[in-house]
Amino acid sequence: MPALTLPAPAKLNLFLHITGRRDDGYHKLQTVFQLIDYGDELEFESREDGKVTLHCEGPMAFSDLSASDNLVVRAAQLLRQIAAKPGTPIPGADIKLFKRLPTGGGLGGGSSDAASTLLGLNKLWNLDRSIEELAELGLQLGADVPVFVHGHSAWAEGIGEQLTPLELPKRWFLVVHPGCHVSTHEIFSHPQLTRDTPAITMAAFFTGPTRNDFESLVRRLADPVDKALNWLANFGEARLTGSGASVFAIFDNEAQALVAQRQVPSEWRSFVAQGVNRSPAWEQLDTLLPG
Repeated sequence: MPALTLPAPAKLNLFLHITGRRDDGYHKLQTVFQLIDYGDELEFESREDGKVTLHCEGPMAFSDLSASDNLVVRAAQLLRQIAAKPGTPIPGADIKLFKRLPTGGGLGGGSSDAASTLLGLNKLWNLDRSIEELAELGLQLGADVPVFVHGHSAWAEGIGEQLTPLELPKRWFLVVHPGCHVSTHEIFSHPQLTRDTPAITMAAFFTGPTRNDFESLVRRLADPVDKALNWLANFGEARLTGSGASVFAIFDNEAQALVAQRQVPSEWRSFVAQGVNRSPAWEQLDTLLPG
């Protein structure tokens, strides 16, 4: 099969409530994952020697390509294990990652890269694994991976893996990254994190007030995030996505979002994107490989 290229879209958490904690330490949450039409891009090409290689480039490229916590490599190796069959060559691949999304930005970049790797190599290696199987594999890599595998904006519960697809209004987003790193592990383990927000219904999300339970804590711990949220509030309600550090505001149209983006302070990164209900990765798969 010729080389296959797939996008790896970012997500925004339109709200994020932490409703409790499981016995195994994982946090229970409710959130809405909004997929957007901006993100990373991966190219996959088969190789016959069974090796998996990764090359990363782009404005947010990283140099550590083979570390055990690299989700692209881990996703490829995980799929490679179940692809191995007695008497048949073990598949390999050259993977090129064009990285636009900041690491640790709350945009799901690593999880989306992992999901597109599972989807792309499943096609490239002719494995015919179901979406449910791939989502289960993705959950071994991270709680956000399944939503990108399923490829639809969704209401999420549990640790983020219990998904109900949503049809969200088509809106535009200005996303700002203030140039700092927020440690997800530090935030999740912080004693001052709110962990007892009452659960809400899906209907309440559309009609009532919601928030990101990480936001007040991240504001105190990361001054650049606090400044970015205060600045963005000049253009509408500003929200943190995930555990940060990226923040966003919602606009009715692209023109409004672009007007605001032109005023973003030069020391911050930003982009404008449209919300989508179906993942661009799945749109691409349907175009290249129908059925």
